Amino acid sequence: MSDTHLVQSRQTVKLGLILVTGQLFPEESLKIAYSIQEAEFCRFTETPISVREVRQIDRRLKEWIQTDPAIEFLKQEGGYYHYRVAGSEIKMIYPCETSVKKIDPFDIIPYGDGFIIDFKEPGRADAPLVLPEKLSFTYDKTQKWLKNIKLEMLRDVNSYIASGATLKLIGMAEALHEKEISNIADMILQRKKILRVLLVSGASSSGKTSFSQRLSIQLSVNGFNPVTLSMDDYFVNRENTPLDAEGKPDFDCVEALDLPFLQQQLSDLIDGKTVETPIFDFITGNRSQKTRKLHVGQDEILVVEGIHALNPDLFPNINRNMLFKVYLTALFELNIDLINRVPSSEVRMIRRIVRDDRYRGAHPEATLKQWDNVRAGEYKNVFKFQEEADVMFNSSLLYEMNALRPYAEESLNKIEDDGPYAGTKERLLRMISFCEPMDTAKVPFNSILREFIGGSIYFD
Repeated sequence: MSDTHLVQSRQTVKLGLILVTGQLFPEESLKIAYSIQEAEFCRFTETPISVREVRQIDRRLKEWIQTDPAIEFLKQEGGYYHYRVAGSEIKMIYPCETSVKKIDPFDIIPYGDGFIIDFKEPGRADAPLVLPEKLSFTYDKTQKWLKNIKLEMLRDVNSYIASGATLKLIGMAEALHEKEISNIADMILQRKKILRVLLVSGASSSGKTSFSQRLSIQLSVNGFNPVTLSMDDYFVNRENTPLDAEGKPDFDCVEALDLPFLQQQLSDLIDGKTVETPIFDFITGNRSQKTRKLHVGQDEILVVEGIHALNPDLFPNINRNMLFKVYLTALFELNIDLINRVPSSEVRMIRRIVRDDRYRGAHPEATLKQWDNVRAGEYKNVFKFQEEADVMFNSSLLYEMNALRPYAEESLNKIEDDGPYAGTKERLLRMISFCEPMDTAKVPFNSILREFIGGSIYFD
């Protein structure tokens, strides 16, 4: 599955979309709001779009493509690629094809108060797009909050920082997180009598560890004490790890875990039994001879965090009502401008590059070398289970790109200018150039952002 922002023919479709919506509805302002799998959601800023209007846009856009229009690349300047189409100059963050002949089939589908551009992946040409309703709700919830506080663009955040209001900016973002985490803890408390397990999952660099710690504290405030079980301790010995298509160990597949043993111990813990849980030695790549005694009491809840935590195969014979599932997603929803959004996967990549460079001894090029496999593992093992969640939590912070910028620049500048990742380096540096750098000294030490920039109270 391809990231839409990196497929140039899809950017050409958006170029045409901007043109034809401007022609059809000159009094409206189009916003390309967010991605949903391989699709993108768009809306007008002030008025809902009717089904009839969506069909009109779809028809006009496909007619435009049939005319084989002239698309002229003008220049790359100010962080944008500049194109001329039908006498109009349009600025795009990501490059486009200048020929429409490379455009693959797509559909424009009415959705909510706007529409979705469904870029069909190979193998799904005739299959309908299955929309993740809970994820879409989480997107919309954040968008409404940003609109309410009048911070919808990166330039709005930049203005706060330039005016000396950084503390207010940090305060609002962190207060929203604390409110959301507290609300989740209250939801769990309401089901205290039956709940036995809290499951936390999310994509790479979504902040699962910090979130789990903060939620555990809120649960303790409610008198519901968390008992943590690490899924990493259930890895099979390294020589038994399954191999991927390239013959490399695939540590992200569920078969890399001793699943029968994990399932048995989870069942025993739910039944109130005391078990000897394993300890995995990552230096030797084998299970240690030592074990850890674990028991979940009446006023306690077992907390399991990991990429497979929402996979139903973990609990095939356990009452679903005993489980509370949380999915963490980092949906960065500030746009550069109405038609150029900041992809959440790019923000997560920057988080990971900074963290791995500063605290895990991994050169940024090594992190980028792994990224395609990380993304493939997310689609295979994480995203397809996200709708299993009882609640979703958006771990993104509206000031985080500004806070990450100095750290990201330092890490990205370690990448060779003539190496295989020079293009990615240039792309990410261009992206963060739209963000006014800010001092991170006042970022709270329990902030999810501290998991990546350092100074967290949850890490040594």
